[in-house]
Amino acid sequence: ENTLNQLLVEMDGFNTTSGIIILAATNRADILDDALMRPGRFDRQVLIDLPDIKGRRDIFNTHLRKIKLAVDADETAKTMASLTPGFSGADIANVCNEAALHAARVKAEGVEMSHFHSAVDRVIGGLEKKSKILSDEERTTVAHHEAGHATVGWFLEHASPLLKVSIVPRGTAALGYAQYVPKEQKLSTKAEMLDTMCMMLGGRIAERIFFDRITTGAQDDLQKVTRLAYALVTTYGMNDKIGHLSYPSSRSGEITANRPYSEETAEMIDEEVRSLIQQAYDRTMKLLTEKRHLAKALAEKLLEKEVIVKDDVIEVLGPRPFKELRTFDEQISGEASAEPAVAQTSRTAHLPSSRQ
Repeated sequence: ENTLNQLLVEMDGFNTTSGIIILAATNRADILDDALMRPGRFDRQVLIDLPDIKGRRDIFNTHLRKIKLAVDADETAKTMASLTPGFSGADIANVCNEAALHAARVKAEGVEMSHFHSAVDRVIGGLEKKSKILSDEERTTVAHHEAGHATVGWFLEHASPLLKVSIVPRGTAALGYAQYVPKEQKLSTKAEMLDTMCMMLGGRIAERIFFDRITTGAQDDLQKVTRLAYALVTTYGMNDKIGHLSYPSSRSGEITANRPYSEETAEMIDEEVRSLIQQAYDRTMKLLTEKRHLAKALAEKLLEKEVIVKDDVIEVLGPRPFKELRTFDEQISGEASAEPAVAQTSRTAHLPSSRQ
């Protein structure tokens, strides 16, 4: 309140002929006081959104000029732009800096693509925990869990394209993960969201199929599934029983305490969410049971190599039966090439090359 009042006092008296322009920036434009936004005050607003693939290419080109490269700068910028959806300008600067640091650590002549993939891994997943020792039982469980995610996503049309799968511990909690490249699109269909839910449940179901038990490793997956299911029902109006209604939710994605609907409606929402998740579970169970031998082979490959990239997955599961927009040019044009090409290892590698 003191800051707001001081701003209003300092801005009082300025007029259109004073020749003074005041600029301000915020990440929380939604909580600004209306008094600040009136004509004559901060009445012009410019949205600086996250860059699209073209913007990321240009930002990469800007930062790549400052480091010594062992690869072509323009091709590197295009490749990294296609692999970093959702990254901000600061994230991209951090990736370039981390890549240069990694190249310096290994005394390389210049920064190579493997160093950039290591940098992306560092920015997204945190430091590799070489000191974290897993028992053989835990490694086997994690490998089958991640193989379940990868196998389900591989055979679902609307799942995001797979980049890599790893069972190397990273950060504070992650014992392994499957990484995908989200599609550059502003709208999502119900079918796409349901496929995403199935892909998230693949790890838990793999544990059930292969070991007939479940672990706490699926906690993050279940949180995301629950959030997505509630969003389908209460936010996007994609449930026939609830209808075309959208109820407000908090920033964390949970329904607010002051619900604008009755207790009966709340019970109905819970039932529909539970039904959605059960349908996704049953569908994933059927798919993974049919592809059990492939998931088993992928888990064994994971245990052998610890980190597998798209080439390894294609070797085990075969070419993906759906077209993907792989390269920068394909994502720009929105058209995939007619022949399903095999992704290059350098483009899909995400962990340091020394781990491969």
